[in-house]
Amino acid sequence: MAAPVKIEFSRFSAPKEGVLVVLCGEGLEFGSFTRKALGDTRNYVLRAAKLERFTGKSGAALSLILPEGRGPSRLIVLGTGKPDKFSQKDALKTGGLALGKVPAAAGELTVIAELPNGALKPEQAADLALGAVLRGYEFDRYKTKRKDGEDKPAAKTVTVAVADPSAATAAYKSRAAIAQGVITARDLVNEPANVLYPLEFARRARELKKHGVEVEVLDVKAMRKLGMNALLGVGQGSAHDSAMVIMRWQGGKKGDEPVAFVGKGVCFDTGGISIKPAAGMEDMKGDMAGAACVVGLMQALAGRKARVNAVGVIALVENMPSGTAQRPGDIVTSMSGQTIEIINTDAEGRLILADALWYTAKKFKPKFMVDLATLTGAIIIALGHEHAGLFANDDKLASRLTEAGLATGELVWRMPLAPEYDKLIDSKFADVKNTGGSRWAGAITAAQFLGRFIADKTPWAHLDIAGAGFDSRQTDINKSWGSGWGVRLLDRLVADYYER
Repeated sequence: MAAPVKIEFSRFSAPKEGVLVVLCGEGLEFGSFTRKALGDTRNYVLRAAKLERFTGKSGAALSLILPEGRGPSRLIVLGTGKPDKFSQKDALKTGGLALGKVPAAAGELTVIAELPNGALKPEQAADLALGAVLRGYEFDRYKTKRKDGEDKPAAKTVTVAVADPSAATAAYKSRAAIAQGVITARDLVNEPANVLYPLEFARRARELKKHGVEVEVLDVKAMRKLGMNALLGVGQGSAHDSAMVIMRWQGGKKGDEPVAFVGKGVCFDTGGISIKPAAGMEDMKGDMAGAACVVGLMQALAGRKARVNAVGVIALVENMPSGTAQRPGDIVTSMSGQTIEIINTDAEGRLILADALWYTAKKFKPKFMVDLATLTGAIIIALGHEHAGLFANDDKLASRLTEAGLATGELVWRMPLAPEYDKLIDSKFADVKNTGGSRWAGAITAAQFLGRFIADKTPWAHLDIAGAGFDSRQTDINKSWGSGWGVRLLDRLVADYYER
């Protein structure tokens, strides 16, 4: 794996070597300390900016190699736009941009965290550092050599120069926990399926015990006893046993209802008997991105000692074609007692979630449940890679998720649920069928299916992250195939609304 980015905070100072990053607003405005640190180099910057038509707009960058005797070997000027519009998302983006402009072989980077109107607040400096750490992630575990002339990335130390290092360090503690949660989620999604099969996934989830998370694993025998035949039917064609992992973080008051998160964990999805086309099937190692997010989220909550009781449940299977595989036309009885007609074995994620959601609601009686699943290609047709699809039976929960998405940049867009769509999944032979039988409203009928397995009128939201969980759009803070999407969103949801 690539070396992690090390973060340090110091008082305002300019480095004598390495790479220096400074921030400027529109019109090439610099803060007072930044002007002092640049000295007469500022004239050099202004001439270069004129030639490059760099004006300090948000997201723009100017990279200069400095002459000998001027301290740092390279100067990077990052545009931040209008200082009074500088948001949390801007701070994250700036940290990512800063690291992205550093040459691979360079190891030392200093960022002067100052806008034209003054020093960044400790929280803003901490967000900048988080952006750098997330940008620095690289999954290279299986690369044994590099291309000719390609530098091996050096371990990066990012020093963020701030007005109050102790306050910034304190603010960064929670961000560091979130970063590690995102990295864990990305690692899980990026792993190949021959390495990360259900029981290996469960073993890695058990590692959360060292963070204070209680972890229980249900094996096939235990799930069969509970009547989880919808889940078990999906995995019965695989040589790898299925599993369910229950993770509990008890950071709230004893007896408080927990918040609950449920993840789809199809470690590889061939489509089963309804087999997928060969082109692009290798991407189906990422069909467990929802489960990966739940593991990363539980690590983040534990790492920052979140004052909440939280439950994470992940259903882990491998969907394979074989002589023992589930067939179209089969009927299974779910844990809820409802019978399901299998129309298409490639509509498998909703089957494992049906049992996982019912189990979670009945066992833990949570304040709410949010499930995450790379569930349908239809949601990508509707929303592309910019938003995850949000379906909910509770307006307050939907609104809070939307607000958390706007704050973190992990955006969601609410989609409809209605009785008219629900009729599409009525079955002639069972209580419900696992597809609507056509291409129309595919993401909605999948959500309607899940809605039939929400016990006791539990407030519930379903996030279809097929466009966001893997192979999603590249951003300033993510250059990885596995995005770790959802960890920051759901951590923000908990922090803003559910911690005591």
